[in-house]
Amino acid sequence: MFRRTLATLRKTSLSLSEEAPQNGTLYGGVHTVTLIPGDGIGLEMANAVKTVFKAAGVPVEWEQFDLTGFSEAKDDTLLKQAIASIRKNKVALKGVLYTPTDRLGHISWNGVLRKDLDVYASTSLVQNLPGNWPVRHKNVDFAIIRENTEGEYSGKEHSPVPGVVESLKVVTRAKTERIARYAFDFALKNGRKKVTIVHKANIMKLGDGLFLNICRNVGKEYESFGIKTEDMIVDNASMQLVSKPHQFDVIVCGNLYGNILSNVGAGLVGGPGLIPGANVGREYAVFEPGCRHVGLDIQGRNSANPTALLLSSVNMLRHLGLVEYADRIYNAIIETVSECKVLTPDVGGKHTTTDFTLELISKLQ
Repeated sequence: MFRRTLATLRKTSLSLSEEAPQNGTLYGGVHTVTLIPGDGIGLEMANAVKTVFKAAGVPVEWEQFDLTGFSEAKDDTLLKQAIASIRKNKVALKGVLYTPTDRLGHISWNGVLRKDLDVYASTSLVQNLPGNWPVRHKNVDFAIIRENTEGEYSGKEHSPVPGVVESLKVVTRAKTERIARYAFDFALKNGRKKVTIVHKANIMKLGDGLFLNICRNVGKEYESFGIKTEDMIVDNASMQLVSKPHQFDVIVCGNLYGNILSNVGAGLVGGPGLIPGANVGREYAVFEPGCRHVGLDIQGRNSANPTALLLSSVNMLRHLGLVEYADRIYNAIIETVSECKVLTPDVGGKHTTTDFTLELISKLQ
């Protein structure tokens, strides 16, 4: 049963090309990877990954930076050090950094990092894992690819007069074309057959109209490979995801839409603790959970589900060319969740993060 289940789960390629993996900093067969645990449950999740890697003998050494979004925005020394580390190592594993909503002028450090490194392609992998927790649909399997560096998250806001705020949504031809090509290349490399462009071009005719038309044009280049192109207005896409998710294979969209839809996707398969993700650019790759929740409400309770960050770390190992280690950890994850004996509370279990981690380690082969 377990082996048949493994065969149905995709091993996804997130790299930009089929070229040799970017090794970054590699000495004596050991890869140095930047680690940013993040806020909330981040440190607990990072510790779970480090514990599993140590047990599996993974040749990775961590450069850890305990960044926090709770610090003052003007104190960005540690952020600059972390970005310099990623530039050197080429690869990072990251939790989610808190962004306050009630502190005027405090920018998102998650956004700063993505823009500074130009890791423009954010991918969230939404897939049913083989557990018995309640879900609305079975056999859900799609990817959400969002442009990471512009759109509504361009950060360009100002108040021309008191009581009026203008917030700019930036859409450019160059950045839209490259995210479209990434999405169609992703579909081609991973045996996916359809790309759905999600937009609001019926209202935002210039901005989303540009995004839609460029994606359509790129899609025409992939028709000969058997990849179909569709498009859907974002509000309808939200409803369709909930009611008929099996119609989706790859979704490509702007920043805000992708953020919302990835949360909808998480709700379909069991929650944010199950969704892996990555942010990929030409030079760097930052792997993080695909559904970006800080988890402040369960911080320090040893009850969070580390599966999302563990699966993200598995994709990171494949990116580094450490496929054997990736497969060992991946198989142990799938076996642990499929048995449903040791699960965290978010998926109906009664065990701790530590319990889950140790159970997974016991299944490493």
